[in-house]
Amino acid sequence: MSINTTELSARIQQSGHWIQPLRTELKKVIIGQEGLVDRLLIAMLTNGHVLLEGVPGLAKTLTIKSLAATLSASFKRIQFTPDLLPADVIGTLIYNPRDGSFSEKLGPVFANLVLADEINRAPAKVQSALLEAMQERQVTIGEKTYELPDPFLVLATQNPLDQEGTYSLPEAQLDRFLLKVHVDYPGPKEERRILDLMSNSASLPDISAIVDPAGVVASRALVNEVFVDDAIKDYIVRLIIASRKQNGREDSSEALQALHPYIRCGASPRGTISLTLAARAQAFLNGRGYVVPEDVRGLAHDVLRHRVLLTYEAEAEDIDPSQIIDRLLEAVPSP
Repeated sequence: MSINTTELSARIQQSGHWIQPLRTELKKVIIGQEGLVDRLLIAMLTNGHVLLEGVPGLAKTLTIKSLAATLSASFKRIQFTPDLLPADVIGTLIYNPRDGSFSEKLGPVFANLVLADEINRAPAKVQSALLEAMQERQVTIGEKTYELPDPFLVLATQNPLDQEGTYSLPEAQLDRFLLKVHVDYPGPKEERRILDLMSNSASLPDISAIVDPAGVVASRALVNEVFVDDAIKDYIVRLIIASRKQNGREDSSEALQALHPYIRCGASPRGTISLTLAARAQAFLNGRGYVVPEDVRGLAHDVLRHRVLLTYEAEAEDIDPSQIIDRLLEAVPSP
């Protein structure tokens, strides 16, 4: 079936009319985090979630809280601690001694945008409670099941510096995040602008609502129509397969074979799906009805960095997943 990408691009530009005004509105208070904002939008448009790694003080909370304001969406922040319980996240049943009945108290996970701050500080049972809600989009309390709001986005953060008293997320749980984003320090010019904005006790500029949750859901339906050519699909599959241990495969290049000692485990088929969905959302953000190779290459690091697991040899040689992904992108020919 042929697809009129010109007509589709026109529909996308009409449906995504809120994208640029939203970016502009966020720039009132968010300086130098355009990449993070776009990654959050990609996750919302694909029904995914984001794992964020960055040192404290890089405006993670401010970014997602401001994004919620532009979307007229509800926002909740959960500070993960070692004594946190699953009920503190999803909710619980409250007993009423007067009539012997139970009533439900819904937890903070019932919001459109949820910030799970320092998710690796809580034990596995709490992490699992949140991740199950992320995957199933519902929570069961007692005998009743509650649907979570739509859209529903979790931004989970990890502090890469302080690992004392933390519980690492298992690989199977990491794989459930659409993207893992690294946030670095701002540049000198950006930091000066931050200083000018934040160096007094006055409140931050007000953020206006640009679109409502229903508008985001409507745009998500159109993201699914973004055209992905067979050559792009084949390229994505080759990238994902290349991320796995080659084990002497005759069809792999010498450059890929050289990566074999450093890769313990590569991306699963969920990585293939995630990279395709993210590329579609990126095309939507750019007002296009079709995916180009640059969409795939630009998102490969965020989709793969938590899915490519390294060996002790890689750690000994101070090789990180980003370096492996760089070499994968060089070794796998682009359409």
